[in-house]
Amino acid sequence: MTVRPDKVSPETTADDSLSNETNIEPTAELPALRLLLAAPRGFCAGVDRAIQIVELALTKYGAPVYVRHEIVHNRYVVDTLKAKGAIFVEELDEIPDTDQPVVFSAHGVAKAVPEAANARNMFVLDATCPLVFKVHFEAERHFREGREIVLIGHAGHPEVDGTMGQLPEGAVKLIETVADAEAFVPLDPGRLAYVTQTTLSLDDTAAIVAVLKSRFPEIRGPHKEDICYATTNRQNAVKAIASQIDCLLVVGAPNSSNSLRLVEVGTRAGCAKSRLIQRADDIVWADLEGARTIGITAGASAPEILVDEVIEKLRTRFDVSVEVVSTAEETTAFNVPRELRAPAA
Repeated sequence: MTVRPDKVSPETTADDSLSNETNIEPTAELPALRLLLAAPRGFCAGVDRAIQIVELALTKYGAPVYVRHEIVHNRYVVDTLKAKGAIFVEELDEIPDTDQPVVFSAHGVAKAVPEAANARNMFVLDATCPLVFKVHFEAERHFREGREIVLIGHAGHPEVDGTMGQLPEGAVKLIETVADAEAFVPLDPGRLAYVTQTTLSLDDTAAIVAVLKSRFPEIRGPHKEDICYATTNRQNAVKAIASQIDCLLVVGAPNSSNSLRLVEVGTRAGCAKSRLIQRADDIVWADLEGARTIGITAGASAPEILVDEVIEKLRTRFDVSVEVVSTAEETTAFNVPRELRAPAA
């Protein structure tokens, strides 16, 4: 689909200029810019569900609603929910004794967190993405079956902390790179399994898994790929446009794993100028000098309003034509907790 805005043309005629005391220079025509808009992009089902949980809790129970950690990694989303009455904390001990809802973020939490909440009789609404729950269940299953577990992921990411925190300390070993996989020494090569963070680079993860399978042929993997459908779709959409564009703008947050991976994917797929921006004001115009075609995508935590904002900002300097490049259709949706569902008709 191509959408072309009206051309900017001079509106002052020669007759008009004669009738004015000061000549008005004609408006300069803006340079043409072809914009390839990657699809799918932006919110995934897990993020949409998590935000709905906070908004519905605010509607049903009133403010404040407490949220442990950023509900999703996007400052615009967090600030919008704050304005509605959400209070964000890093740890439960920052929350006073209250009957108000306490929401766990989409990234998931270690088992110790709900245990601590239960000890304080907190009213918990868990917004953990169901696909993250799937990884937790897999890790627990492997542990019950007596396997040592390798988690492919990034140290310090809340999803990784939550997954490792499902099991006793030392039961899960973190592997971040191919070099880590090559150096890993298991307790028993015949009793080994792996799970992965849901927001990783497809190519990087495949390389790590290949090393593990080569070194440990009996290693067990997930029944179905752990990297979520949304991460896969957004990366494939970037690959589809990367070789055609002079610059890629990824709308997302610097602490958003899936957004950072989109920048990496764009660079590797042929677009050397792949840039992460949070808002339209973050555009570095020097990156667009001489550009004829650029791409835009958004991480799974970035709302479409921020993409629209970027496009409008580009229109102030370019005559923009937009083409949507779609590589997949997404229909996945996740239910909110029972406490927040509308009563059946």
